[in-house]
Amino acid sequence: MSPDTTEEGGSSSTSLSCILTHLKDPRPVIWFDIDNTLYSASTKISQAMGQRIHAYFVSLGLDEDKASELHLKYYSEYGLALRGLTRHHDIDPMDFDQKCDGTLPLEDLIKPNPSLRKLFQDLDRSKVRVWALTNAYKNHARRVLRILDLEDQIEGLVYCDYEQIGFTCKPEPEFYHNAMKQANISDPSRCYFVDDSRLNIVSANRLGWGHCVHFYEVGLVIVEGGKTKKLAQDDTVNSEGITQISDLEELRTVWPEIFIQ
Repeated sequence: MSPDTTEEGGSSSTSLSCILTHLKDPRPVIWFDIDNTLYSASTKISQAMGQRIHAYFVSLGLDEDKASELHLKYYSEYGLALRGLTRHHDIDPMDFDQKCDGTLPLEDLIKPNPSLRKLFQDLDRSKVRVWALTNAYKNHARRVLRILDLEDQIEGLVYCDYEQIGFTCKPEPEFYHNAMKQANISDPSRCYFVDDSRLNIVSANRLGWGHCVHFYEVGLVIVEGGKTKKLAQDDTVNSEGITQISDLEELRTVWPEIFIQ
């Protein structure tokens, strides 16, 4: 991402020229989720993250069972365990970020993927802008993009600002509205979006985001809210007009209009 990149979360390093460019820019935006979307769930990063979050709950003086109970409860109610922690416990969210996301051995778990980079390079930038939309903090998001060698392919990053009191996250409507505001796009039908979370995709779809794709790796195991979950066959999103894919390469067929022909 260039120094002029816009970022969500209470602060922005956007230059005036970049703002004016975006204001005049008629191109749609394609939003890519990062974790478990730009890399496969087979990396087991969600498992490593789940272990760290559980350990963080235990470090607050909770026993193992209570830690597991609250981890799942906060994830289910607030979209992120951290949001529950900031509401009900006296914690520093940046301490949480450093001890959880910050200690993930990402360099050992993910590597640059030439095919993925080629997919991004083949997106027709005369027709679409390419942004990332994540529930992680900017440090983790940038780290993943850097390791995957995709930093220069992403024009803007919208993230959860852990430093902001009452920060929002997917799948809350406010988060999507803020994202559109950051990218200076007013028509939700001109938003393309791919995410591994069914809830996140359905929420965007119901807000009118016109091109939503659910990235779903059937058979793989992930951790959500501290609980292990095997990704079983799920056809329910199709009933809402949402396409489901298991490989990002399928986007070439789903959205041929935004790729270089």
